[in-house]
This record gives sequence, C-alpha cells and structure tokens, in this order.
Amino acid sequence: MKTAPATLSRILFVLSVLLSCSLSSVAIAQQGALNGEWPAYGGDLDHSKYSPLDQITSDNVQRLQVAWTWTSVDEGIRQRNEVIRERGSFRSYAYEVTPLMVNGVLYTTTSLGQIAAVNPTSGETLWSYDPVLYVDGRPAVHGFMTRGLAYWTDGDQERLFYAAGRTYLMAIDAKTGSPDPNFGRAGRIDLKRGLGRTIDPALYAVSSPPMVIGDVVVVGSAMTEGTDMKEAPPGHVRGFNVRTGEMQWIFHTIPQPDEYGNDTWPADAWRFSGGANVWTLMSADEELGLVYLPVGTTVPDYYGGHRPGNNLFANSLVALDANTGERVWHFQFVHHSVWDYDPPAAPNLIDIVVDGRPIKAVAQITKQVFTFVFDRATGEPVWPIEERPVPQSTVLGEQTSPTQPYPTRPPLFLTNGATEDDLIDFTPQIKEEALAIFRQYNSGPLYTPPAPGDNIIRPGWSGGANWWGAAFDPDSSSLFVPSWAHFSTVNITPPQNPASDLLIRPRVRDLSGPDGLPLFKPPYSQLVAFDMNEGEKLWGIPVGEGPRDHPLLQGMELPPLGNFEKLGGPLLTKTLLFIGQGFETNRLGVYDKQTGEELWWMQLPARFHAAPITYMVEGKQYIVLAVGGGVRGEEERLLALTLP
Repeated sequence: MKTAPATLSRILFVLSVLLSCSLSSVAIAQQGALNGEWPAYGGDLDHSKYSPLDQITSDNVQRLQVAWTWTSVDEGIRQRNEVIRERGSFRSYAYEVTPLMVNGVLYTTTSLGQIAAVNPTSGETLWSYDPVLYVDGRPAVHGFMTRGLAYWTDGDQERLFYAAGRTYLMAIDAKTGSPDPNFGRAGRIDLKRGLGRTIDPALYAVSSPPMVIGDVVVVGSAMTEGTDMKEAPPGHVRGFNVRTGEMQWIFHTIPQPDEYGNDTWPADAWRFSGGANVWTLMSADEELGLVYLPVGTTVPDYYGGHRPGNNLFANSLVALDANTGERVWHFQFVHHSVWDYDPPAAPNLIDIVVDGRPIKAVAQITKQVFTFVFDRATGEPVWPIEERPVPQSTVLGEQTSPTQPYPTRPPLFLTNGATEDDLIDFTPQIKEEALAIFRQYNSGPLYTPPAPGDNIIRPGWSGGANWWGAAFDPDSSSLFVPSWAHFSTVNITPPQNPASDLLIRPRVRDLSGPDGLPLFKPPYSQLVAFDMNEGEKLWGIPVGEGPRDHPLLQGMELPPLGNFEKLGGPLLTKTLLFIGQGFETNRLGVYDKQTGEELWWMQLPARFHAAPITYMVEGKQYIVLAVGGGVRGEEERLLALTLP
C-alpha cells in the first residue's frame, strides 16, 4: 500500500522542518543517550540503544565484575504469601524490565507492578511504591510481566509513567515515589475507559512502557490473540496530558465510519473487530513532533474470513502528530494478515546519507526478517518497495491479498519460508527424518497462507525479530539486528466451542525436528550488521554454539550454529556491542562492532531476556541488566557490572 498523503498544513510544517534540518544537519546529528544517563527505554526517543560512553573497551572488558545486585521488592510479597506463591499465582513470565537512569537515580519496575528508585552506585533501594495492582488478579496476555517506565520533566517537576497491572496508567513523582494527585484519579487512569466499547479485562492489558513526547504520554495495549469469537478489544492508541491525565486524542487503529481506511474493512467491522494494537514499544521525533506506532495484527491471528480487505491500520507503521493524534503518513507491511506478523519492535530513527543526500529516516525490522526504511518526515521509502504476487488461501471464507510488499534493501537478516530446501541436512539420515516430519504439514515460501489442517509458518509468531529490537550506531551509520529462527505450526479447523461465531479457530504450537534437533538449517539465532547509508549487509554471525554436541552431529567439526532460543536486547557504546542470550544459555556476550567477533562473555546467574543499559556515575561506567523470573521461579534481580 502506498504512503498516504498528509494534510496541506502538515506538509508545509514538514517542509519547514526539513529545510531547517538541511541548513543545520551537524547540529541535529544523533548522539544517543547523553550526559552519562539513560532517560528513555531505548536510551533516547529514537530507540538507538546507543551511548557514547567509552570507559569500557575491548582492552578491559574482560575485567568487568558485579558491582552490586538489587533484589526485586516483589520477593518480599512472594515470601509473605507462601500459599499463593506455591500455587504459582505470582509467578512472572520473565523479568523483562529495562531500567532508566536520570539525575543520578536508577528507576525500575517489578513484575507485580511496583516502582522503585535505586542508588546507581550501590544498589540500595531509595524508595519503592506498591500500587497493589496484583490484587486484581493475573493480567491478561503475559501475566505478571513488565518492561519499564517513561520519564518526563519540565525542569522542575519529574514524573514516571507506568502502564501496568490489568489496565492502569500511573503517574509517580520521581523524587518521592508518591502518586501524582493531579493526574487522573489519585495518580492513575483506567485504560479500559474511553475506547468506545466495553472492555473485558480478561482479554486486555498493557505490558510495554508508554512513550512521552512533549507534554503527551502515548499508550498502546496488549491483548489475547487466540479466541473463539470474532469480537475482541480494539487496539486504539491514545495520548494523555502528562499533567492532568486528560485524554488529549485517540487514534482509531480500526477506523470508524468516515475515517481514512474504513473502506479496507467490512462496513460494520469497526463495531466488533479487535487487535490492531501497539503491544510493543514506540519511537518519537521531538523536532518533527511525530510519534511512530508499530501497529500489530488483528484478532484472531491466523484467520480473517470475517474481515475481508487489507484491514488498515493493522500491520502498519503509522506516524502521528503527537499533539493532536492526526495521522501524517502510514505504510502497511502486511495486507490482511493471517500469519501473526506484527511489527514487533520500536522502529529506529536513524540519520543516514544515501547517494550523497542526508535523510532523517526510520527503519522498522519485522518478524519476517525484513527491514523497511522510510523518510521519517514524509513516509517515502528510501529504497524501492515492491508489491510481489504471493500464494492465495484455500480456507473457507478467507480472502488473502494477491500481493505483499517486499523491500529491496537492506537484504534479509535471517532466512524465511518453509520448503524442503530449508530442512536440516547434516547427514542423509537426518534429512530423511526431517522430510518425514515436514511432509505432514502444509508449507511453502513466505506468505503461504495457512491451509485447512496443520501448517508450518516460518518465521513464526516470535520471529525473526522480536520486541528487543535493533540498535543504531550514529558513528558508523550501522544497524545491529539480533534475531532467532523461530517457526510455528498452526492448525486450521472449525472451532470446538459451540458459541463461537467464527468459521475457523486457529491453534498454535511449536515443533521439533529429528531426535530433538531443529527441523530447519542453521543459523538458529544470528546477529547482523547493516551499513544503512548503502543498505548493505556488513557481517552476520550465529549467536551461540547451537546443538553441535548433539549425538547425531558428533565428529562433524561444525562451526557455531546459533542457539535456538530468544536473544536479549542489544546495547551499543562508543566502543562495544553487548547482547544477551537466554532463556537457557543465560550469558552476556560482548562483540566487536566492526567485525562481529565475540570478544568476551559472562555467565549470568539466571535467565536474561531484556535489554541492558549503561550510564556513568562518579567517573565510573556501569552496565545494568535484569535477570530471573519465569517458570523456574528464579529470584528477580538487577545486576550492575563495572570495572574494578
């Protein structure tokens, strides 16, 4: 789908900004997280995940040691509720928080919904606030899980914004830990209200941090995606005033009558269709006044017979005026999705030079291992994007799109599609066993729709890329993308629930290959660097050894294959690239940015699945990351690393 035109006033505004940018390109050069702080989830609103700190280098990184450990204040709640703890009711999915560090204070959240301020040099708790959100029960989708906060200041007041529990947005005084009495009702807003429908909290929650741009806090949502009913909560995105909590605007991701995009749905779909939500993180450009929404897929994920059409603004990147919520431009990555291919991460705002022309760009990585790159003011593609024919659905009532968009640059950062040529083939025996498994399923190249029965979708619902996203180095204009080779099996059959109003009820599970090996060829996780001025791949390396020690692979002298597990988020500094491996390997790796060589690694005491941060206090650079949580009930902690 082509980029939609902006209003005349907006075009004039954008042109004026572009003119000023061209006259002072040096002044606006990206620098990442400044002043030794980490004030936003991605380091800055660009989501660069970059800091210019350089005290930790390739020459001394092997001397890193644990400076302090902070144990989550949730552990006290769990210990005081032994019966509940034994039942697992307070167990988290994983401790996925990425903390902030501003004005000499580290701020973090906990899986049960608490907020804490921590001394960044000692790990001492300065204050903690417990809004007792867990009394409402286990939140939908991911349960007790948190990814962090947003910070705001006007130079006098400081506020922390947290979207947590089942449906709440809270404003907390960063100095005292007290709720802001002027925000909403006693410091909180119930996000179920104001969406135009009655919202079932069993289907609706918030897990990712909000985005603060100017005096507006922008909030998305997460929701249950596998359902027997075609009706589901809408994923509309809202902007609230940071001082009062008053809703300043709402952007209907499922357009209402007379709104742009409504004609890409059935006439009455806006009344019942759900999803098209921003469950992951967002980015913002303060100079342009734009917030960038990676809008996800519709509900349910793998069947859309009840919603013919391209279904804007699902599976799209949407640029909004942050003050008004007005759509400035959009691009749809997947038309009428039946693959659960949400854009999974915050887009990276990158300043690049293409064919001698400076461009303020935005790059969106995807589960299907593409990187789409646009001019972030206008939405024009930096390199051509082609609409290519794709296979069509044979499912009752389904009408998939005849084409899907393919970016021509940069190249793929992993493989996609599920064909016999993609199967594991280290030996003829392994290949034959893989074929026997594979031939029980429907499959094909990327965008092969699920057919009646059992299907392999590759990449699967977890990517490819996922919520940890990519990191951008402004010094070299390099984009670093971690990914893993997840795939899903999807069963397409009529629903078993007699109350269902769907013709089809998709069901999803995972699948292993011969004797527990992966079904497809390596790499199983990979780290790739792109030159974003040229749109070319610089290097790619598997992350982890993979199943090289499997009995069927003995004596083969195989290179590293990559671990078949999710990676953690990337962190870039002036000197190094840090990235974690978990849920099983649980280690922090340090890489050379120019070559991808692993320089050093550290074994972590528990699962690591978040994004680390770095900051400087009292002349020392620290790396801080969250570990623990999950099915094993590991203690949730923050670890701080520094040089001795």
